[in-house]
Amino acid sequence: MAIVFDGVTKAFPDGTVALHALDLAFDPGEFLVLLGPSGSGKTTACRLLAGLERPTAGRIMVEDQDVTNLPPRLRGMGMVFQNYALYSHKSVYENIAYPLRIRKMAGAEIDRSVRAMAELLEIGRYLDRRPSQLSGGQAQRVAVARALVWQPSLCLMDEPLSNLDALLRLHMRTELKRLHRELKKTFVFVTHDQEEAMTLATRVAVLREGSLIQFDDPREIYRRPANRFIAEFIGRPAMNTFDGTVRGGVFHADGFTCPLPGRPDGPVVLGIRPEQIQIVDASAGDSARFAVDVVEAVEPDVLIFARSQASKLIVRTASDDRAFKPGQPLHLRFPANALHVFDATSGARLP
Repeated sequence: MAIVFDGVTKAFPDGTVALHALDLAFDPGEFLVLLGPSGSGKTTACRLLAGLERPTAGRIMVEDQDVTNLPPRLRGMGMVFQNYALYSHKSVYENIAYPLRIRKMAGAEIDRSVRAMAELLEIGRYLDRRPSQLSGGQAQRVAVARALVWQPSLCLMDEPLSNLDALLRLHMRTELKRLHRELKKTFVFVTHDQEEAMTLATRVAVLREGSLIQFDDPREIYRRPANRFIAEFIGRPAMNTFDGTVRGGVFHADGFTCPLPGRPDGPVVLGIRPEQIQIVDASAGDSARFAVDVVEAVEPDVLIFARSQASKLIVRTASDDRAFKPGQPLHLRFPANALHVFDATSGARLP
């Protein structure tokens, strides 16, 4: 493993503990995403790796070198932030060239490197412009070019797309994925947006309240969330979860029941993804009866918000939205292979 957080803790003077003994190791060349809600410690972890903060305890290793107390300029890492931090008085060319100039590279090499990086990020025609003449997406590409032009060993990105509108975010996600593939560099990307995490990452580290709660590839995190929090945090819409009790191999919640054979009696939390719920005919013997509440057409899919007494859920289907009316009965089947079961107290996934 090339990059290692070994028991890293960060406490601030006011007593806030941003990270609790973080143990995390990943390989060179990965696109690692640090994902979590506000206050989870993801930005703190990124700043510790960059050297902008010092840990209270633990150490950080990069390729067998302890960099815990190494200043940022000696770590060989490029950085891109939510604020593009471009030099307003310099041209795009000079903004990208700046890291090379301070390293006293030859003029011909600077020119070759700047133009090659600008071409890779499709901003070659903007090299003579000032940052004020750029769109948000163009300015962000300049910031990425400046971070990567000097060939750092790692590129750290802290919420780099959050200032962009939805269409530009989608475009920049594609650009970053292509850039990672072509440059074969290690990217560490901080975000609270689970869609960014799931589309960009080779692996995702999910943080909550300063602790690492799951570290895996995006597919596994989606299909086998480690706890209820991740199940409800990952997915659009998120996983449906129900508090209830197992009695005699049947799960009982407010207003519906569901077969759950092989489970011991007692309280549990049942989960199922909206797209895995099946809409069936009223005659189906293993269905649960709900009523349509709200229908949203999210082409090409339809989201059906339904309720049964105190229980509410969302169904994602490819059916015609005009087939569903508020108040209409809805008979749903929960396939056994699509069910997730979590501990009622801790929220941890149960085998």
